[in-house]
Amino acid sequence: MGSTTRAMEWLADAALDPVACSRQWRRHQPNVVLLPAGRRWDVVITPEHLGFALLRGISACRLRPGPVLLDACAKLTGFFVPPGTTACWLASGIRCAGAGAWIATPWPRPAPGRLQWLVLPDGTGALNDLTALEHLLHDATTRYLASTDAVKSGRVR
Repeated sequence: MGSTTRAMEWLADAALDPVACSRQWRRHQPNVVLLPAGRRWDVVITPEHLGFALLRGISACRLRPGPVLLDACAKLTGFFVPPGTTACWLASGIRCAGAGAWIATPWPRPAPGRLQWLVLPDGTGALNDLTALEHLLHDATTRYLASTDAVKSGRVR
């Protein structure tokens, strides 16, 4: 079984009807399906600039990234994290989608379009490390705020 098939089955397993979801994707691969958050994963949603900073931080720390989505039109990134994260999420201004939320999810392969995988799911169930993500988010937000304060004060042009 190929990695795309494993990833598709892992994602479809989160659906209310995994068999129907898998069938739909097999017939219409480019399609996007709505999958419920909170079953197999939650999703931490960040502005695009913070999402790219987080990915750079994950890489710099030599951590293995879990799945990450980009909504190119809304300029948002979504980091797949363990289910239940919503219950303990404290970062203000950063949304976390959990039980009761639905995530538009594209076929798990690189493809252009509004929804794109920045990091494809690997089919093993590997998710982003929540503790590392929180620390990196704090660092990225602090750096971003410091740079915008410097621009506003005229120290940087």
